[in-house]
Amino acid sequence: MAEYECAICRDTELVYYQEAATNGLLYEFAKPCECRERKTWRRRFKQSMIPEEFTQANFENYETSSPVQTDMLELTKRYRSLFKIAKQGDEKKKIIPAHNFGLIAVFGEQRLKEMPASERAALKQKHNNFGIGKTHLQIALSKQLIREGFNVLVVSDVLFMEELMQAKKRDDEGETYYHFLNGALSADVLIWDDIGKVSWTEARERMYYTIINERYRKQKPIVFNSNEDRGTLADKIGYAAASRLIGECGEYLLEAEGTDWRLKQ
Repeated sequence: MAEYECAICRDTELVYYQEAATNGLLYEFAKPCECRERKTWRRRFKQSMIPEEFTQANFENYETSSPVQTDMLELTKRYRSLFKIAKQGDEKKKIIPAHNFGLIAVFGEQRLKEMPASERAALKQKHNNFGIGKTHLQIALSKQLIREGFNVLVVSDVLFMEELMQAKKRDDEGETYYHFLNGALSADVLIWDDIGKVSWTEARERMYYTIINERYRKQKPIVFNSNEDRGTLADKIGYAAASRLIGECGEYLLEAEGTDWRLKQ
C-alpha cells in the first residue's frame, strides 16, 4: 500500500471536488491542497543552495556582542522591510527593491596580504572582518524572503566562479554554462557570499561584470558580503563591476570589523 506524505491530496497538491450546475450535471474542480504552501517553501529552500552550516541561521539566534554587530543586524532588518508581497485581487505581486545590500571590510584581505609581515598581525587584529556574522545575517534574510515566496539563489564566490568557468569550457554548446548563468540572472534576489574571494583573472573579471551588469540593468538586487574593502574589491572583480555593485547600495552598505567569534570559540 502506497504511503503519502499528505493523505488528503496523495501528494498531488490538488484537492478535487464536485459541484452541481443549474442543468443538474456535476462538474469536477480542483483547488490547491493545504500542503502546497509548505512543500513549495521546502522546494524553494532546497533550490536556494543555502550552505548546510547555516540552515539554522535566523535573526533571533544572531549574537550582537558588539556595536557593529548591532548595526549590521539593524541594517539587514531595514533592508528586509523593503520587500513586500502586495495582493491584487486573487494574485500576489512581489515588490523588490532595486538597491543592493553589502557588508564589506574596512581594511581588505588583499590589502593585508600586501603589508610587510612585521605589520600584518597587528593590522589583522585591529581590522578583522572575519567571523563577525556577515554570512549568518544574509542567510537569515534569504530564509525569510524564501518563506514569503521570493526566488532566492545563494552562491559562494569561489565555488560559483569555478563552476561557471568550468561550464564555459564544456563541449555542450553552452548548455551547462547558460543553465548556471540563468539562475544567477533570473533569481529575484542573488545572495553572493564572500564576493571577491577567488583569485583575479581577466576572464573572471568579465564574468563578474556580466552578472552584475545584467542584474543592474534589470533592477534585480544583489545581497553580498566580502572580506575586501571598497578599493580591494574593485581590484578583485573589476572597477566597472564594483561601481555598479557598490553604487547601487546607497545607504545599504556597511563597512564592518570586529572580533572573530570563531577564534573566541
